[in-house]
Amino acid sequence: MSAGVALGLGWVVLAGGFSAVALARLARARRPGASTRVPVLLLRPVDAPSPQELENLALPIDYAGPLEHVVLSPVRPSLPEGVRWVPSEPRTSNRKVGHVLSALAAPPREGRVVLVVDADVAVTGALVEGLAAPVAAGAALSTAVPTPVGAQGLAGRAVAGLLRRTHHSFRALHVMSAGAQAVCGKALGLGAPALDELPRLADHIGEDLELSKRLHARGLDVALCEVPALVPLAPGDWRGARERFTRWMQVLRSHRPGLYPTVPLLFTPTWPLLALSLGAGSAWLAMGVLGLVGVRTLLSWRLATLSAPEPGEARTSLVADWLLGEALLLAAFVSSLVRAPRVTWRGRTYVLDSGGRMSPVWTGLEGEQG
Repeated sequence: MSAGVALGLGWVVLAGGFSAVALARLARARRPGASTRVPVLLLRPVDAPSPQELENLALPIDYAGPLEHVVLSPVRPSLPEGVRWVPSEPRTSNRKVGHVLSALAAPPREGRVVLVVDADVAVTGALVEGLAAPVAAGAALSTAVPTPVGAQGLAGRAVAGLLRRTHHSFRALHVMSAGAQAVCGKALGLGAPALDELPRLADHIGEDLELSKRLHARGLDVALCEVPALVPLAPGDWRGARERFTRWMQVLRSHRPGLYPTVPLLFTPTWPLLALSLGAGSAWLAMGVLGLVGVRTLLSWRLATLSAPEPGEARTSLVADWLLGEALLLAAFVSSLVRAPRVTWRGRTYVLDSGGRMSPVWTGLEGEQG
């Protein structure tokens, strides 16, 4: 047996074991979400809303309790009756955190649970209740799983496959987290400890990662909302999708350098191992890779079941979609390897420092979307 084949088999065992453990943990029965009618302050920070985001902001929210829906934006967008606009032009590096801090400084929030949900999420009453209930029960932070819907084209299927049917699904990340829990900042419920930490996150690009890390250091856990955060996908191309996840990889490298190498080892091993098995011509390695594909297909099926926005949603093309998702993340990881530690985010360019801190720079690109 050659050294390459032995190395490949070891990689198969490592990645297959990782997938098997995730599958076993996801197979456990889920606890039913708690119910609540606590008063909620729902904050929606946005700079320049797209047509899809305006549509999301206008959706009626059938929450049974008192709800104040506030949009934070520099310019007043077209909003339906009952949704309040608060003008906000933050000077912080992280504009999202700046929007939220300016909003919390103005209206009283006593007795209300604060939710922060991005404008690209289609908020429902069930999502509001799912995020608010753990915080009302004493959780420091709650988070929902971003669930892309309405995918079109190859790039859209890759994004949906990555976030819904691979290890990079935040549902899988949550059960496999070692240390600080994986958190997606698209939909958050903020308890008192999280609100206390928020002002110290204004210069971090990955405020969700840093917030989880700081809460974990204080012995506090993050509650996972069982209701998905539905994200309607606009049509896009492969390059745009790759750039988006390349930025994620750069943020991960800055925030959690120890976890950065696990992306090719554990999250995107299938394509390199398929290429290695074809090149090596080893029957043992081919059988091992086939077993890995089988385990990952089962994991994809389980994640698809858990993330279905509606019961009975079609779960066709499982293998194709998770393989597309892995290909997208692998391409983003490779791209991040050769990138300087700087990102263009929300139309501004920043240098990334250790721990996800960012410093604005002037490069002539500040007007472009990142």
